[in-house]
Amino acid sequence: MAKQKKNIEELPYKKVGWLYRFLKRSADIFFSLLLIIVLSPLLILIALIVWIASKGTPLFKDPRVGKDHKPINVLKFRTMYIDAETNIDKYLNRKQKKQWKKERKVQDDPRVTPIGKILRKTSLDELPQLFNIFLGSMSFVGPRPITEYEITAYFSQEEQKILLSTRPGLIGYWAVMGRSDVEFGSGKRQQLELDYFKLRGIFFDISLIFRVIPAVLKGKGAK
Repeated sequence: MAKQKKNIEELPYKKVGWLYRFLKRSADIFFSLLLIIVLSPLLILIALIVWIASKGTPLFKDPRVGKDHKPINVLKFRTMYIDAETNIDKYLNRKQKKQWKKERKVQDDPRVTPIGKILRKTSLDELPQLFNIFLGSMSFVGPRPITEYEITAYFSQEEQKILLSTRPGLIGYWAVMGRSDVEFGSGKRQQLELDYFKLRGIFFDISLIFRVIPAVLKGKGAK
């Protein structure tokens, strides 16, 4: 594993051509629409459960940075109480607020609803991102969408250009290799996100999709 990691670090960032971009976007449109249609009963059921279990809209719009540094709203099923973002002092202590600001995650976050914990553990809260993919703000495969704070705090200007040169993805190299177990504070997450640009290609992207399935089923790194 150490030898493989060293080899990846030595690789140059890979340039991709129009054919790769065309095939990727075509696949995004076709398969996201197909999954939206097939999974529509499940999407409606989850939305109803979230709405009944805790008052408020079942969807949450998470502001993130998209391709070419354009702001996007990443759609998720709401896993927190409706005032979790606006009334943070109600739920988090000083230590938790510091962790939230740094990583956008809190260990055993008290703002997460009981239903939300299940949705996060199974990654079902991410399903609404199929609409992001269909509409073009996201892709099935790419670096995971991050916040404005994260992009400026953890990436150099040159790295930002690389990271934001493509649409963020529902599935990424970091999502497969570590998910929430690998964080920005250690420096490992940003390295994995950038490593994707050294390895990406049609067959590598397809391999990531198949590799993330066992990780999701095991709940690996999900919080």
